[in-house]
Amino acid sequence: MTVRLDINKNIIEWAIARAGYEIQEYLVKNPMVKDWLDNEKKPTVKQLEKFSNKVHVPFGYMFLKEPPQEELKIPFFRTGDGKTERVSLNVYHAVQIVKKRQSWLTDYLINEGYEKLEFVGKMNENSPVNEIVSDIREVLNLKVNWVTKHNTWEKTLNYLSLQIESAGIVMNFSGVVGNNTTRQIEVKECRGFVLVNEYAPFMFINSADAKAAQMFTIIHELAHIWLGHSAGFDFQNLLPTDDPIELLCDKVAAEFLVPQENLIERWSKEKDFKKLSRIFKVSPIVVARRALDLRLIDKPQFFEFYNRYINKINYKKGQQSGGGDFYATTKKRISLRFASYVNNAVKENKLLYTDAFKLTGLKGSTYTNFMKEYLYQV
Repeated sequence: MTVRLDINKNIIEWAIARAGYEIQEYLVKNPMVKDWLDNEKKPTVKQLEKFSNKVHVPFGYMFLKEPPQEELKIPFFRTGDGKTERVSLNVYHAVQIVKKRQSWLTDYLINEGYEKLEFVGKMNENSPVNEIVSDIREVLNLKVNWVTKHNTWEKTLNYLSLQIESAGIVMNFSGVVGNNTTRQIEVKECRGFVLVNEYAPFMFINSADAKAAQMFTIIHELAHIWLGHSAGFDFQNLLPTDDPIELLCDKVAAEFLVPQENLIERWSKEKDFKKLSRIFKVSPIVVARRALDLRLIDKPQFFEFYNRYINKINYKKGQQSGGGDFYATTKKRISLRFASYVNNAVKENKLLYTDAFKLTGLKGSTYTNFMKEYLYQV
């Protein structure tokens, strides 16, 4: 005899909405679930399990009396809409994955006797922009003219990332939840987020975003670490929301990447964004954004260039073939620095392999091969 289960309608509707579906549209496409809500039928254990997997809800939640209160616990800033803690399920789960990694690494570093990172929360919202920029450069061991040593802004980005991780900050570049390529994180909702603590600050950069925009996100997140504030952002058109901390982080990113004095000097001789980008080793849209800040151009001019540039990048991206090197992508998703700590903990018998698999999203031979092939780079 097939066992059928009593369900809580509120939980089913909550699960559908939580997964990002419009309820009525979902029920039209899934008449079996509609039958459950209409008391026409009751689900079997397998049917309810399949439903919970589809909407990414733990099976045990199906039997709760009321939907659980899930809080992001970090502000998410949206350009034009201010601050919110409501995000899509994919972004929520991406944050949770990074939180679990941070929680484990923080405990590990404390137990190993590591000191707190002195630069975390060193500044505040009244700190001068130039003072914050100068301190970031000092911690990252970057001279004012460090960009001149790199031929392209892509190489500049790679070098900057290396210096950031060497300072003790973990960087995760990913456009999906974990390693699940079917669960993409939309750039229009999340360009990145940063989780700040004094032992293991984590930065998440949406790798689905144009690399041209990633640099600005990274420096903005660095400023958040110096100010001691966790946050997430969408940066529509590379612009911040109207919040004091966000505006300060924005100014720090702009001054760090394209110093005001240098741009004004160059602008009198050259007003071509692409040529200026080669001088400052940043993308043309970052130069355009800085020119807007300094009122060298107006908003219509900026938006016209920004949209044209991003559309061109997206077109080129669409022409590229899919696939790619799984391990090369993975080292960016989980960070070689983080992977090295996990690997050391496993070798020291301070972490089980099963827990290492969960932290990295890698299993069995995939985990072993990754650790052998890539950790020599740390």
